[in-house]
Amino acid sequence: MKSILKTFSVALLSAILTLFLYTRYSLTPETTITSSDQKVSILPTTYTYASKKVAAELTDFTKAAEKTVHAVVHVKNTSIKTEELPSFYRYFYGLEGESSKRIGSGSGVIVSPDGYIITNNHVIEDNTEIEVTTNNNKSYIAKLVGTDPTTDIAVLKIDAKEALPYVFFGDSDAAKVGEWVLAVGNPFNLNSTVTAGIISAKSRDIDPNDEERDSYIQTDAAVNQGNSGGALVNTQGELIGINTAITSISGGFVGYSFAVPSNVARKVFEDILEFGETQKGLLGVSGVALNSQLAEQFQVEDTQGFYIRDMEAGLGAELAGLRAGDIIKKVDEIEVKTFADLSGYLASKRPGESVNVTFKRGNSEKTATVRLEKISRAYFYYMELRDLKPEQMKAFDTDHGVFISGMNNRWLLNSGIDEGDLIVEINRTPVKNIDDLKTYSKDALSSITFLNKEGDRILVPIR
Repeated sequence: MKSILKTFSVALLSAILTLFLYTRYSLTPETTITSSDQKVSILPTTYTYASKKVAAELTDFTKAAEKTVHAVVHVKNTSIKTEELPSFYRYFYGLEGESSKRIGSGSGVIVSPDGYIITNNHVIEDNTEIEVTTNNNKSYIAKLVGTDPTTDIAVLKIDAKEALPYVFFGDSDAAKVGEWVLAVGNPFNLNSTVTAGIISAKSRDIDPNDEERDSYIQTDAAVNQGNSGGALVNTQGELIGINTAITSISGGFVGYSFAVPSNVARKVFEDILEFGETQKGLLGVSGVALNSQLAEQFQVEDTQGFYIRDMEAGLGAELAGLRAGDIIKKVDEIEVKTFADLSGYLASKRPGESVNVTFKRGNSEKTATVRLEKISRAYFYYMELRDLKPEQMKAFDTDHGVFISGMNNRWLLNSGIDEGDLIVEINRTPVKNIDDLKTYSKDALSSITFLNKEGDRILVPIR
């Protein structure tokens, strides 16, 4: 009995000693280093960073796709074209031409439940019949409501018995470079197809040397033939662009696609429905976007912004106090670094609206409120044209014609035609105003009749 008690006592004392030693030396408490003016705590390193970043693989495109795919349609354009036969056949056989049926296709976006559709003008150009097929394979014959070749936007209308799924407009000005986007269309005549990418750039002019004033959203979302007129949407499923073009050597997608911003497309859509044509607002300035070479030429420090070289008398910019030599840096909240920044934003505005223009004059920055006026100019055959004013009609002794306010056609320059002359006839048909120019395409031109400042009529055959 004494032996058992002795053994138990030794074991108990050993356990107590072991527990004391473990508590004293094995469990390391928070260590504190104390100095005369601060106390520093050394904490265990098994912590995680606090981050608001979301991994790319967690980005969810499914909701945006669900909102969009059923509102994107296939657009088939059937046209009948007559090919002009050689004069030999026309003379000996009395044949006028040979007709051929051509079919083109693209995509479109339903933007209202009653069947209004936005697509590209080049998708339905020269149409004889337009057929629209929805994502559930229902087909409709569409009515062409109106077009705007300048922005490459067209509006169609289909009549369905039920309310149609449609896409809400988003704010393309608020879209940011690096933002995820989806391109939805009907490439290769497939049902609505979705591809993903990011916004690579904004206010992109595909060809700064052409006569158009482009301002596209550039993305790397895959866009191929048949995507033209389709939807570019953000991750909320809001329409921020109409897919329009790609740059490619092979004809297929190679990494860059371009979309008309939704703010421009929406404004054109609303103008066509309300006025039958696009209403364009004009600041009343002409000039050039700055770069290092032009900054040196104009002797200014800024290498970005729009340099005003000339003012149009009586229009908003002059009345607001702007003058030649000023540099436009911002319009409303849009920074102006390139011409596309300026033209793209103004394309979303109407005549009668006012914008706040921030401009630099010398070393000081100023702000003015400018009322936009209705634009009455057109670009045709590399010429800028305007309607005639009464005093110009009197000076040229004519009751019709359009005034050449800008000449970028070197061949016509070499033929003796220059700024300040008039166009009075196209294909020997009188031209009354710039609206008449919409009825002519470059391929259909055979001759232009000019009236120069000396009063001479000059007929120029078009090569």
